[in-house]
Amino acid sequence: MSNKKLQVALYWGAACGGCDVAVLDTNEFVLELSGMADIRFWPIAVDGKYHDVEDMADGELDLAIFNGAVRNSENEYIAKLLRQKSKILVAFGSCAHMGGIPGLANFTTREEIFATAFLHNPSLESGNRTVPQPHTSEDGRTLSIPHFYNRVYKLADIVDVDYFVPGCPPAPERVKEVLLAFAQGALPPRGSVVGASEHSVCDECRRSKGEKRIKSFHRPYEIIQDPNRCLLEQGILCMGSVTRGGCGVRCPDSNQGCRGCYGPLPGVVDQGAKFLSALASVIESKDPQEIDRILDGLPDFASFVYRFGLPASSLQRSHRV
Repeated sequence: MSNKKLQVALYWGAACGGCDVAVLDTNEFVLELSGMADIRFWPIAVDGKYHDVEDMADGELDLAIFNGAVRNSENEYIAKLLRQKSKILVAFGSCAHMGGIPGLANFTTREEIFATAFLHNPSLESGNRTVPQPHTSEDGRTLSIPHFYNRVYKLADIVDVDYFVPGCPPAPERVKEVLLAFAQGALPPRGSVVGASEHSVCDECRRSKGEKRIKSFHRPYEIIQDPNRCLLEQGILCMGSVTRGGCGVRCPDSNQGCRGCYGPLPGVVDQGAKFLSALASVIESKDPQEIDRILDGLPDFASFVYRFGLPASSLQRSHRV
């Protein structure tokens, strides 16, 4: 590794902030990172402004880590700015990788979101029906705020991305491994998913697995679970069979089904459709009425299977006019 410090930026787009916390959760390694890299821009932790990035030369940053989806014009502007200023741009976490939880908004419309937030919200003062506008003029001055887009985009929809680090958030040990790989120049081919396994969560899960014949579905709190048996065999939705491993099997080990945050396995085009196919093959009934009864026990299925990846799916968004 060169003695020259890496020049690094981290940015938080449309996301919850958990990915920034995942970097901090590497604990003492953050101090080691400061010895390997100069953190030039990190809004959550470093006092830097957009103009500091704008003043950099193109390619001046060795690495930019972008977490969060692209929901508005500000997110898009910074994505393009960091792409211009960085040699390597990383989509970090489920939101940047696949659209994440913010991407569930693609099931509705901007108008419906604004109506809920600003017109029909129980916390609003009586008579207050103000909806924010991108530009507002008052006393000869204009206030501008980011333009809220009609849909949510994953980062690769907006700019070229060099690497993808999945997870909601990425597991701290994987974060450490990925940052060390960048610092040491030990990188796979561009376009690779890093910090994850080529195997499924199901492959890495320690629960016993037998023949799956599902007669009913349950939420985890609705039954007394067998802590050693496959959750799906017990009727608890678990996407481990169609999801990349590398997370440490955190959800199944906590008696919760895998939610799919590490994204689809290699070669899988649509994670939700793949899980639907797998699920259909293990329902134990040939009777249409019985099948309907079993399916009635499912939660909001589309929101479950696309919880982290609707913008990256074949569906992408609601196509209502």
